[in-house]
Amino acid sequence: MTTSVDQEQWGRRAADHPQAPAGTDAVRRLLAACVSRNASDLHVRPGNPPVLRISGALERLQEAPFDAAASAAFCRALCSEAQWASLRELGTVDLALTYGHGERFRVSVMRDRAGYGASLRRITADLLTFEQIGIDRNTVTGLLRQTRGLILVTGPTGSGKSTTLAAMVDWINEHLDRHIVTIEDPVEYLHTSRRSLITQREVGSDVPSFAEAMRRVLRQDPDVIMVGEMRDLETIATATTAAETGHLVLGTLHTTGSAKTVSRIIDVFPPNQQEQIRVQLAMSLLAVISQVLVPARPGATDHEGNPLPARVAALEVMLTTPAISNLIRNNEIVRMQDVMQTSRDRGMFTLDDHLAMLVKRGVIEREVALGYCLDPRLLESRLR
Repeated sequence: MTTSVDQEQWGRRAADHPQAPAGTDAVRRLLAACVSRNASDLHVRPGNPPVLRISGALERLQEAPFDAAASAAFCRALCSEAQWASLRELGTVDLALTYGHGERFRVSVMRDRAGYGASLRRITADLLTFEQIGIDRNTVTGLLRQTRGLILVTGPTGSGKSTTLAAMVDWINEHLDRHIVTIEDPVEYLHTSRRSLITQREVGSDVPSFAEAMRRVLRQDPDVIMVGEMRDLETIATATTAAETGHLVLGTLHTTGSAKTVSRIIDVFPPNQQEQIRVQLAMSLLAVISQVLVPARPGATDHEGNPLPARVAALEVMLTTPAISNLIRNNEIVRMQDVMQTSRDRGMFTLDDHLAMLVKRGVIEREVALGYCLDPRLLESRLR
């Protein structure tokens, strides 16, 4: 169950239960610390002081550990009555909240053997441009102008997938006449309809599941469907079919690399359906953009001399050419990297290609690149 709440609603809700004073004060204080120190995450657990993640590293705040009661009060202040009931029944609940001057957080509250704890991911208010993300604008806007097909943004948790999808939705919204339906858990970036019409649905609040939302979405006259996470067979199957039948579908998967992404989709299906899904993917897949966040070299700057953030995106871009389609259709996915290597003139590049480029530009250290690459021996030879 998820919900999005503004600060005023959250304050009224927190005052409705006996533990509100301690829990509410702690929430306000720690969210303020997260914002002021530019942390990406906040963790509260029984028996530990609050922990911030700053530039990828965990940093404990210099204060007394939360005991079980204080941690539970903190978690209770985050939740509505319905969410608290769901947490006590299921052991976890996800939600989103807006606090302060438009600062938004994605929140996961959970129970473990020590008691109740929470992890809060800060959602940056400003949408990034494609240049800031590191994606070639001409390549991605050419994809977004398509009226049908599947674009996948992949990577591990915390790699910036939601930020990339939000940038894509924002570009379509500004430049094209489309009805965009987003299905998210929870809604992170709030979009205002401009040239496009945007409908944002939240799993748990507006619809019970991704699968149910995908079953219903084709009746809502969408041109573009953004699926926050393609996590089960039914969602993947419906998204692939929608991409075949005249809709542009944007989705995410927790995979790294184009070949692993395609294999993951196929492996979700039972063996007797895998040939069919290979054919569907060969026809409907437009691109896979895979990304990871890696530590930047201290003092690194962009092309214009502006300081870079502590972590930068390392990317892999695969575009579905006839050669890639044939590999998918014939179940020769292991050869996909070879085709990408020989198709750089089409705008494709592998993760190792991009890591090598970041090292040569002085953006990241050699050791960082070797730690994140797929083939350390080959990358080492290219960097000599």
